[in-house]
Amino acid sequence: MLDHVGVAVADLGKSKSFYDAALRPLSIALLAEVTAEQTGGAAHAGYGETGKPFFWIDSGAIGSSANAAAHVAFTARSRAAVDAFYRAALAAGGRDNGPPGLRPHYHPNYYGAFVLDPDGHNIEAVCHQP
Repeated sequence: MLDHVGVAVADLGKSKSFYDAALRPLSIALLAEVTAEQTGGAAHAGYGETGKPFFWIDSGAIGSSANAAAHVAFTARSRAAVDAFYRAALAAGGRDNGPPGLRPHYHPNYYGAFVLDPDGHNIEAVCHQP
């Protein structure tokens, strides 16, 4: 199951204004923002509903490893599954884009791992359970 998706944008402020207006009729709103300092790369703005962001826009150089052209996160049932995803993806030719670990700047139990696929897309597995 998909947990969330993200796309790179050229101008985060301009894109936030666009998505604020365009998604409002769908009852989708800006729920979270993460700074470049928190991620060590790009800034992010997360849109969703009922407290869960599922569509993210990311600043930075479109197509760079820190801000891949597309980001897809798959839900993992456990932290062990995140670890297994990471090992399998690297063995299959993926490139490290963030090893398994907690990302408390998203929330206290956010445990994820990131790899770049052969085309440079940022693929993640994430577990939200303790």
